[in-house]
Amino acid sequence: MAFSPQSYRPSVSSDLTGRIAVVTGGGTGIGLMIAQGLAAAGAKVYITGRRLEVLEKVAVGWDKQIGGEIVPLQMDVTDKTSIAKTKELLAEKEGRIHVLVNNAGQVGPASPFLGNPQAPENKDAETLGAALFNNESLEGWADLYKINSASIFFVTTAFLGLLAKGSQDVQDFWSSVINITSISGVIRVAQDHFCYNSAKAAASHLTKMFATELAVKSIPVRVNAIAPGVYASEMTVPEVAPEQVDAIGKGLQPVPMKRAGTGQEMAGTVVYLASRAGGYVNGQEIVIDGGYVAVNPSTV
Repeated sequence: MAFSPQSYRPSVSSDLTGRIAVVTGGGTGIGLMIAQGLAAAGAKVYITGRRLEVLEKVAVGWDKQIGGEIVPLQMDVTDKTSIAKTKELLAEKEGRIHVLVNNAGQVGPASPFLGNPQAPENKDAETLGAALFNNESLEGWADLYKINSASIFFVTTAFLGLLAKGSQDVQDFWSSVINITSISGVIRVAQDHFCYNSAKAAASHLTKMFATELAVKSIPVRVNAIAPGVYASEMTVPEVAPEQVDAIGKGLQPVPMKRAGTGQEMAGTVVYLASRAGGYVNGQEIVIDGGYVAVNPSTV
C-alpha cells in the first residue's frame, strides 16, 4: 500500500482527531498526563474515576484551543455494575470507542522494612518470614489485585464490542487497548511491596493473553501495555526531584538517566500506540524507565 509523503509527517501519523478514548483513573497523575496527551492529539477523551469532582476540575481546566476534548465520567473500575452502566452510557452517546487506557491502580500493602538491611525484621529467615506474614493481610492483597489486575479484565471485556465497532471507522486502523503496567511487574526485586509488583506482573500477562485471544478470534482490537518507571503520581509524589528518583525506584542500581519521566514522554508513548504511528503494534509491552530495567534484574 503506497502512502503520500505527507502521511509520514508526525502531525499526520499521530493525529487522533475524531477518535474517542476512555482513560480510567484519568483525573490525576499518569492518567491525567495520558488524557491530556490524547486530547492534545485531537481525541475526545472520557476520563473516569470514583471522585467526580476531581474529574470535573480537570475537564473544566482543559484548554480546547490546544485540541480535543476532556469529558468527566464517574466509574468505579472495581464494580461490575458501575462498569456496565458506563458501557451503556458510551454506547448510547458515541456508539463506539477507539482507545481504552486501563490506567487506574493503587500501591496497596507494603512492608517498608524489606529494603532496609539494618531493620530488625531482616535478622534471619524466621524473623523476616514472620514480619511479612504479620504485616500484610489476605484482604489487602485481594483488594489490590481487584483494582490493578481484575479491573483490566472486566473493563476491557465490557468495552470490547464498542472497541470492535470503532475499528470499522477507518480501514486497517484498529482500535487499541493500552494497559498501564509498571517496571515493578518486570523486575525481580520487590521494592518493599510484593503485592503491587506481582499484581502488575499479572497485568502484563493479561495484556499478552488478550492480544493473542482476540487475534486468534479475528477480533480487530490491538492490546498493548506501557510499563512506566519513576513518574510523578499520587502513588509517588506530585513532583519528583532528581535526588528523589532512586529512593522512589528502590532498585539495586540507580536510574541511569538520573531523573523521573515527564508527562510529555508518557503521553507521547500512549499517543504512539493509539495512533497510526503505532497501528501495527500488537501484544507488546513498552518499558519507559530511563534505563532502570537495563541495570536492575528483570524478566525482560
